Amino acid sequence: MAMKFGSSASAEPELMMDINTTPLIDVMLVLLIMLIITIPAQLHSVNLDMPVNTLQPKKVDPVVIKIDVDAQSVVNWNGKAIATRAELAQKLSEAAAMQPQPELHIRSHAKAKYAAVAGVLANAQRLGLTKLGIVGSEKFAN
Repeated sequence: MAMKFGSSASAEPELMMDINTTPLIDVMLVLLIMLIITIPAQLHSVNLDMPVNTLQPKKVDPVVIKIDVDAQSVVNWNGKAIATRAELAQKLSEAAAMQPQPELHIRSHAKAKYAAVAGVLANAQRLGLTKLGIVGSEKFAN
């Protein structure tokens, strides 16, 4: 490596090979000031729409009426045999008048006649009962 001592022989100044960063810094500062001015002022509170606590009535368990049709096609109302279709229709009309409407869980034996089960369903539909359920039908899947 060679070192220069004293003045150079030429009268020209040396070339500066660095980039001039002053204009870049000026542009950066202008952009920063514009950004600070355009940011909205922060609020110290947060507005939340909280749900209003309304008193809801306690959920009442529905009344469940179990209607079973056994192998001899005898209709049972909550375990008690019903002798005639008129008695079944009268009990179904009483159930239809109840508020809230009870749930009817209808279970039939595999040997029960289709007409007996269909008669129960038709009477319930005719009287306006809408909460009907066939219980135990999973055994007939196969």
